[in-house]
Amino acid sequence: MFESHATATPSLAEALGRLGDRWGMIAAFGVIMLLLGLVALGLVVSATIASVLVIGAFMIATGILEIVLGFSAQTWGRFFIWIVAGLLYVAAGVVAISQPLLAASIFTLMLGAGLLATGIVRIVLAFQLPPEESKWLVLISGVITLLVGLAIIEGWPNNSFFILGIFLAIDLMFYGVGWISFGLALRSRREVSRAGITSQTR
Repeated sequence: MFESHATATPSLAEALGRLGDRWGMIAAFGVIMLLLGLVALGLVVSATIASVLVIGAFMIATGILEIVLGFSAQTWGRFFIWIVAGLLYVAAGVVAISQPLLAASIFTLMLGAGLLATGIVRIVLAFQLPPEESKWLVLISGVITLLVGLAIIEGWPNNSFFILGIFLAIDLMFYGVGWISFGLALRSRREVSRAGITSQTR
């Protein structure tokens, strides 16, 4: 029973082999994401508004889910907490969608504070690591994150119109480069596999 189940489940190598014939589509998808990132980088204000709208939509969806979970709770305490939390999420999402620039200002401040806190935690963690555990890499990462958080907070609220857009653009660009690299790697794997098959037939 177990042997038949194992043979029926495709391995990672087989899955990659099947994707090898579609490497062009995967790389093309990466190119599209990269181009979208470049466009967002050139239209940072529009990208910021788009980021806020997406965040607002996710907040509304999360709030509705919490309200549904609240109604399915068995006790009044959980019901009340989930309902209130869900309503607050929905209200915040509606405000974000209806007032995207105001929401962008709030999200930017939260982003700066979050990066600042993350940088401090990484720096403290770095001093607690032994030297052989990439201590300096963690320390440098913490310092960079801390400086980025300080720069965002220092420029707030004037930078609220483009910070989220820049982060979205950079994320799309790295996302696109990752898919392009994956597609090219599949192409190389397919060529090596075909070369091996050709040499065996000879």
